[in-house]
Amino acid sequence: MWCAAGPLAVVAAVFWTQCVLLEGVDAKKERKRPKEATPQHTESFNATLSNSEEVGGSIKVSDNQRVDPLGSWMDFVKRPVGNFPGKCRKRKRPLPGPPGPPGPPGPQGPPGSPGAEVTQEVLLQEFKDLIKEATERRAAALDRTTSPSQLPTALLTLEGMTSYRRIEEAFHCKLKGPVLVDKKTLVELQNFQTPPAKGAFLRGTGMDQSTGRFTAPITGIYQFSANVHIDHNEVKRSKSQLKARDNVRVLICIESLCHRYTSLEMIVGLESNSKIFTVSVQGLLELQAGQYTSIFVDNAAGASITIQNGSDFMGMLLGV
Repeated sequence: MWCAAGPLAVVAAVFWTQCVLLEGVDAKKERKRPKEATPQHTESFNATLSNSEEVGGSIKVSDNQRVDPLGSWMDFVKRPVGNFPGKCRKRKRPLPGPPGPPGPPGPQGPPGSPGAEVTQEVLLQEFKDLIKEATERRAAALDRTTSPSQLPTALLTLEGMTSYRRIEEAFHCKLKGPVLVDKKTLVELQNFQTPPAKGAFLRGTGMDQSTGRFTAPITGIYQFSANVHIDHNEVKRSKSQLKARDNVRVLICIESLCHRYTSLEMIVGLESNSKIFTVSVQGLLELQAGQYTSIFVDNAAGASITIQNGSDFMGMLLGV
């Protein structure tokens, strides 16, 4: 049996050798043929080709040749950059056009919270703080650059500064002429005038100089004072001896009701040796809007007295 298989093996080897030689001859003839026009291919660009099928930019396809996957991948990796399709190249972006018209305004937002109320006192305090800070910086600079003997003796202090306001209601008037007050009589002084000399004043509309009454324009605290010059010469010339109850009272009353409302009062005796003496009264009263005050002189002596012209009546609004 082994003897029969030997000749068959020899014949198969010879046949295989002939086939290989014939393929080589065919390949040489194929290379010696002139170049033909590049055939038209209908395959898409992603067809896989071997190294021997892409020569000089022209592609040749053999019917008998098999496709080599590794060779096709290496050809794809090593392909020239210039073979990219035109649509893969970078394109220039068009320049932006002119801006369009503005859009409509948006809806109004919600109102914010109200701000803090800034009063005149707050602004004045802030100004004081700024001046104080500037003064302290100036003092520190002088302390660094000047010896202690050359420092200023006093710096500007603002602690004692207060805000001043205009006084709207105030007056200072004097009695025009003498007024006779009989014994055991209470008299309201009238007929005042503003002195022509500088220093006297009349502010507001509260003081009626003809009646001698000051009417409060608003409810508040008022300060009043009076200096009444009294001539008691008639008392001295009387033959009757002075008694303990012989005195003179000067009052500043509200609404002419000295006993119903609080009044400012001063009581003096008539024992003075001088011809004229002065009774002074002053103090604070709270008046309601529309109430008035005036000066009263109560002569409790047994003889008449005379109120001299030039007696003063003064008052002012302190605050509400």
